[in-house]
Amino acid sequence: MTAPGAAPETLRSRVRVRAPELTGRGWLNTGGRSLDLADLRGRVVVIDFWTFCCVNCLHVLDELRPVEARFPDALTIVGVHSPKFEHEADPDALAAAVERYAVHHPVLDDPELTTWRAYTARAWPTLVVVDPEGYVVASMSGEGHGPGLAALVAELIEEHAAKGTLQPGDDPYVPPPAADTALRFPGKAAALPDGSVIVSDTANHQVVHLESDLETERARWGGRGDLTEPQGVLLATPEVADRLGVDLLAADSVHHQLKGIRFSDGSIHVLAGTGVQLRERTGGGPALEQALSTPWDLAWFEGRVVIAMAGTHQLWAWTPGDTIAAGTVEVLAGTTNEGLRDGPVLDAWFAQPSGLATSADGTRLWVADSETSALRSIRRDDDGALVVESHVGTGLFDFGHRDGDAGQALLQHPLGVTVLPDGSVAVSDTYNGAMRRYDPASGQVTTLAQGLAEPSGAVVETDADTAETRLVVVESAAHRLTRVALPEDAQRVDGPARRTQRLETPLPTGAVELEVTFVPPPGQKLDDRWGDPTMLDVSASPPELLVAGGGRSRGLRRSLTLAPGIPAGTLHVSVQAAACDGDPDTGEVPEHAACHLFQQDWGIPVIIDESADATMVLDLRGV
Repeated sequence: MTAPGAAPETLRSRVRVRAPELTGRGWLNTGGRSLDLADLRGRVVVIDFWTFCCVNCLHVLDELRPVEARFPDALTIVGVHSPKFEHEADPDALAAAVERYAVHHPVLDDPELTTWRAYTARAWPTLVVVDPEGYVVASMSGEGHGPGLAALVAELIEEHAAKGTLQPGDDPYVPPPAADTALRFPGKAAALPDGSVIVSDTANHQVVHLESDLETERARWGGRGDLTEPQGVLLATPEVADRLGVDLLAADSVHHQLKGIRFSDGSIHVLAGTGVQLRERTGGGPALEQALSTPWDLAWFEGRVVIAMAGTHQLWAWTPGDTIAAGTVEVLAGTTNEGLRDGPVLDAWFAQPSGLATSADGTRLWVADSETSALRSIRRDDDGALVVESHVGTGLFDFGHRDGDAGQALLQHPLGVTVLPDGSVAVSDTYNGAMRRYDPASGQVTTLAQGLAEPSGAVVETDADTAETRLVVVESAAHRLTRVALPEDAQRVDGPARRTQRLETPLPTGAVELEVTFVPPPGQKLDDRWGDPTMLDVSASPPELLVAGGGRSRGLRRSLTLAPGIPAGTLHVSVQAAACDGDPDTGEVPEHAACHLFQQDWGIPVIIDESADATMVLDLRGV
């Protein structure tokens, strides 16, 4: 670990470690060709370990794009897709995700985590840098590495050009055939009183108004300049529409903004967010001055618009003002810690909340918490305080397709939730390809429909002629909206329980030393003028595993005490480090200096082994 203010280790002083081979089931974006590291010798290679459920991985894809564009002749980025969920191991689902998220570099399909284990990756996302001679020179976890990665690549190119080991050549990326469907990976929908439906056409960067036949287009709004990968759509109340002049609200997931669309002229207006991703803990403020992070869905609740803030694992609330500029946003629930923890809203943990719906009486907000495969809700307790409750789901790494009592029922990465007329809740169980139903009265979970292509949201409609109630489901991976009848007797599926298979870290009981390594990128330094610019937050599941050393405090080292009598658990480690532009040796700061925030959350499976080394080292940015 580098102490605040210390100079980073130079490239030439490192121990040279040969990069393991890239081994998996097959390759995408190569025109059918298999690659190995020998094919890439002479170029700088950045290996991006990702999984397509992970919003932080999607952020890193955005950070990599300008780096790819800057070094087209000397840099190859290789994605290694190492799945968390069972559905992500499906090769067709991976191919769809590569298109959905505009991945324009080769991708290795690594369903057995073979290459993941060879590189000892511990978290999604992880970046590994390999020099032109085939040696590993850096490993980075989490987000925020874009500028530092670019500086490191530039340094490697200069070094190896001088040595004669840089051999620029053609990029092995081969784009797949262009797709041709009217909608492309639609995300969420909203129903209008006249039977028409509005849907976010996510990969086309637009919002579309469809007639009741679900195909004929009445209007299209947006485009990449105005909307980028929109998700949640929500009708404005008549009062808000009259006051602010917008008829529809949309969650712009890549611009990190809440936007309003005016039907009369198709104009789009920013209602909240600065266009820059939020990277720090904050309580909120004026809506147009407050950064947001990957808003995914929207719902009215207690007179405000709740925003499922997938990027920070929180729920936020937008309060409209008398004008667009007068709106405010604030944290409604969540701490930014990723996990499943109930209780008072500001103490609760979420994990990529992605779907919202409000009960008919307005007293409960339902939440599809995707990374914990959970159905959760917010309501007021007997004292009037807002609290979070979990109804289905147990944690970050448990999933499956199992019906029955809610306490043992399982989902797999649900993205949507819809309140049904009888007060029960339909869950878009995305990675199970199913619509599920949770009945609060009986506490039972059943299956309404199967065989759907990544359902990501749904709305209720009633047939004007037959009075039949049914669902209009957004089948995201089929690029369409589909009507699904609500059966009188739902199915019951007794599928197996699944758990994400990751290597467990053996640790002894008693004293354990935790260290997070962080070396600032070239041209940056840790600035300790106002104290230590690093922060570490540690907790455990079950909580009893961690006797001492938990909580949030500055520094990248922590002494932990693990309890006896608990054979296994998970250590949750969240870290932040801020590095600023400047010379680490002289302290000289450039004229237009900027600071950069690096952050990562780890969930480390732990198995107790009294003979194990009592240290755990995690790389935030190690070289």
